[in-house]
Amino acid sequence: MILLGSTGSIGVNTLAIAERFGLHVEVLGAGRNIELLNRQIKRFNPSIVVIQEARDRPIVDHPRVLIGQEGIMEAIREAKSDLVINAIVGFAGLRATLEALTCKKRVALANKESLVVAGAFLDSSDIIPIDSEHFGLWYLHDITRPIERMLITASGGAFRDWPLERLQHATLADALRHPNWSMGRKITIDSATMTNKLFELLEARWLFGEGNFDAIIETRSLIHALIDYRDGSTTAHFARADMQLPIAFALLGSVQERIVDRVDLLECGGLEFRAIDPERYPIWSIKEDLLRRPKRGVIVNAANEAAIERFIADEIGFMQIARLTLDAYAHFDVEASEVDALFALDEEVRRWVKER
Repeated sequence: MILLGSTGSIGVNTLAIAERFGLHVEVLGAGRNIELLNRQIKRFNPSIVVIQEARDRPIVDHPRVLIGQEGIMEAIREAKSDLVINAIVGFAGLRATLEALTCKKRVALANKESLVVAGAFLDSSDIIPIDSEHFGLWYLHDITRPIERMLITASGGAFRDWPLERLQHATLADALRHPNWSMGRKITIDSATMTNKLFELLEARWLFGEGNFDAIIETRSLIHALIDYRDGSTTAHFARADMQLPIAFALLGSVQERIVDRVDLLECGGLEFRAIDPERYPIWSIKEDLLRRPKRGVIVNAANEAAIERFIADEIGFMQIARLTLDAYAHFDVEASEVDALFALDEEVRRWVKER
């Protein structure tokens, strides 16, 4: 396999599955955590290594090191592996997805921005989502029964229990205190604003086609997806929040042994479900419009990434992340007609948000 983002949470879990099932790792791609990358190189002996910054080249323990975005493209083209695990964070992962599909490789996709931004231009038949929610939908999906609605769940993020009046004063440290688990900085902030769940609905739209998609809060994060069938019945996918389960299916195709411990319903006791309130999560107000016009995902993604950068730099408050994103969504009432236009629109939206 070609593993991009090897030192992040998805990458580390992917390597755990690779080691357990004896899978060969041909390419390791990482950012700035060279200490962990060197340990991975020693253990998995890849043919090619890709790093983010040229200045880190002297401290990488490998003879074949490529650099940056161009290095990723070269590694994808050169490698014999036909599976690319794309766990790069943010819009930066899109070019890797495009290149992998152009090279007729399958993509196990943890980079949700690829589908959010460019779903209209990607062949989803060659994409395997590495995501608890989409894995849950796939696991439950039964085309022999008419489906009425596909639901995914949200944790509610760091501020699900905060009084609304306190949200204006939320800090970066507050936003990073996820109630259920530890994740990377950007996705934790996206969880707090509910942008992450909005993106996952858009992903589901591109993966499963047109339909009725929605989300609810399930505070324990034990149910990841539900499907309502036309006959009035509903099925739910219970599993522990462990990414090794969807990763194992993405890498192996089918799994015949236990990957995670089973959910003990007696141990967990009760479950709590809540609606996603647009007053607490303002980004939710564009959900229906975005699902009707999914090509506009590039606007939401670019505005959100630019706004998060400003929040981290302490230039804006937490609630302004969603406000700037919504303003950009209203201002840029356009859809890109081809891939190059996506990149141009992305740059234009980022500039606009940084100047507000």
